[in-house]
Amino acid sequence: MTVDIPAVDMATSLPLMHGKRLMLFSGRANPKLAQAIADELGIGLSPITLKTFSNGEVYCRFEESIRDADVFLVQPVCGNPETGISTNDALVELLVMIDAALGASAHRVVAVTPWYGYSRQDKKSAPREPISARVVARALESAGADRVVTMDLHAGQIQGMFQIPVDHMTAMTRVSQYFVDLRLNEELVVVAPDAGRVKLNKEFAHRMGADLAILDKERPQHQVAAINHVIGDVAGKTAIIIDDIIDTAGTLRSAGEAVVQAGAARIYAAATHPVFSGPAYENLAAAPFEQIVVTDSIPLRPGAPENVRVVSCADLLSNCIRRIFTGDSVSAVFGGRNQVF
Repeated sequence: MTVDIPAVDMATSLPLMHGKRLMLFSGRANPKLAQAIADELGIGLSPITLKTFSNGEVYCRFEESIRDADVFLVQPVCGNPETGISTNDALVELLVMIDAALGASAHRVVAVTPWYGYSRQDKKSAPREPISARVVARALESAGADRVVTMDLHAGQIQGMFQIPVDHMTAMTRVSQYFVDLRLNEELVVVAPDAGRVKLNKEFAHRMGADLAILDKERPQHQVAAINHVIGDVAGKTAIIIDDIIDTAGTLRSAGEAVVQAGAARIYAAATHPVFSGPAYENLAAAPFEQIVVTDSIPLRPGAPENVRVVSCADLLSNCIRRIFTGDSVSAVFGGRNQVF
């Protein structure tokens, strides 16, 4: 039996009655960076309550409706002495923020974590070790993140640990511009601290119009490195050592001393992420660098040496956030050259 269904004059979809909303929230890991991003976007940080109970548990509550909003959570996985949280607190806080946003019916939840904690534990270097970078990726996905924004991963392959989109940015454009603005007129050489950073340093040297040298480094144990010799000509030149992370700065100090012994006239250092743990400040103060240039992906603890310079990555992150929100290309910010690792 055939039934004729009369045509009905109606739209094939419901009209959108309101515009999209972008809401930016800060965790306690780096609120100054979050505020700088908000300033770049021309919006205010949305209110959120974050605290740690006396038993060490982390608590979160959004203080206004986030229903159907695109929620961006700024939280590098690092400690912050000013707010009293540790690296692990920051990770758990990010997870509960994601879960709270999911339960509050956010349209999309984006974790903005420029410093991806545990990124150096990206493979098994010995039997019976975890791949902790993968654990963090699974945790973020399980909590409900729709997307992750990060910067200068220790290993670009960490992106493959996710099954959600990862926007991998680089701060090297800002760092290289800093050195261009210094107007170093001497002959320059960019020094890779190890073979794993050759690609990054080669790109940096190309931008600076500099030569390239490589340090022969061995790592006998965690957070300990030995510099054997310098491969390349640094004699009489101004050397710039580029890395993604400065942690205890023991390796960087040894690298600087090795380059000076090889005849470099002046020496600088730069890295995206200033972890600066343990004896970092003592090592940096004793190292032969005129300046150590880092970004604000991680807040500096008090007492940094006077030769440490901070370049903000807030404009890069805000540009990325804006493009994710509007559906534009993120890689266009870097001319498609943001995969430097």
